[in-house]
Amino acid sequence: MLYRLFFDNVLTKTNAEQAHHGSLEAIGAVGRSPLAPLLRASLGRRRVPVRPTVFGRKLSGPVGLAAGMDKNATAIEGLDALGFGFIEIGTVTPEPQPGNEQPRMWRHVEDRALRNAMGFNNDGSKVVAKRLKELRSTKRGRSIVVGVNIGKNKSTSEEDAAEDYRIAARRLAPYADYLVINVSSPNTPGLRNLQTAEALAPIINATRGAADEASKRHVPLLIKIAPDLTPEQVGEMADIVLGENLDGIVATNTTIEHDYSRGGVSGAPLTARSLAIVRQLRDRLPVDKIIIGVGGVATVDDAQGMLSSGADLVQVYSSFVYEGPALPGKLNRALSHL
Repeated sequence: MLYRLFFDNVLTKTNAEQAHHGSLEAIGAVGRSPLAPLLRASLGRRRVPVRPTVFGRKLSGPVGLAAGMDKNATAIEGLDALGFGFIEIGTVTPEPQPGNEQPRMWRHVEDRALRNAMGFNNDGSKVVAKRLKELRSTKRGRSIVVGVNIGKNKSTSEEDAAEDYRIAARRLAPYADYLVINVSSPNTPGLRNLQTAEALAPIINATRGAADEASKRHVPLLIKIAPDLTPEQVGEMADIVLGENLDGIVATNTTIEHDYSRGGVSGAPLTARSLAIVRQLRDRLPVDKIIIGVGGVATVDDAQGMLSSGADLVQVYSSFVYEGPALPGKLNRALSHL
């Protein structure tokens, strides 16, 4: 209730991107401070999870943070202390880039939605890899399950995309519990054209080879798909997961099917379509292929619905903004019996 008052009366009157950066800086600072154990014991407190091992790791809960919130791996410890079962950072590109022109992030409070046209603004794979290396140098840092979402630079052509994913994977895989190939953001020109078997094959091969070689182990590899695919295209994505022997799939990214202007929309408008895609994927994929369901999950019932539809794990982003820092702990405690 306190957060809702703060959100309605303060945050909604601020620039969305500035509020995002300010909040993330605060979470990161607390996570690196002596207050972190107190945060874990209060908002982020866990119950003993009854969960299968995923990505070779035992998760503290099935609800994690979606990519896009912590693009540069600056707040992982704080986000973990808030109760997320796992944290996906990124999207990270090989070289740093500023992203698209501002403004590029908007709240649509009436729809419980966010819209962004960020364009993979990030510090680049070298800087992010250095931060992850420092994180993994500590016992606490090694205990956190971290996925890394990777993409191509805006200046890289579709024909040369595989090399970008190879570079990013080589630098980041040694510190990642899993990697996600992002070919579904609507804010990098031409990126969604890579959601075909022909285009994805060299990207997958380059990413897998670089990741496994750099880390000296098998690094679980997933792809993230758009919610705007037709049922036939979703089926093709499932076939790619099987044909390329990927470890799983993340469904879904933001949608461009909306009445606003530029950018992709996340949050409540995605709930129904994300559930439908997860159901279709589960019907097509065997149980050893991991499905991470994301899109419009805001309540315990939403998360339960995503899991019941066939997702192995769930991610949130927009609802974390709208509901506040108590949300991840609340969801994971409620789902701890699963």
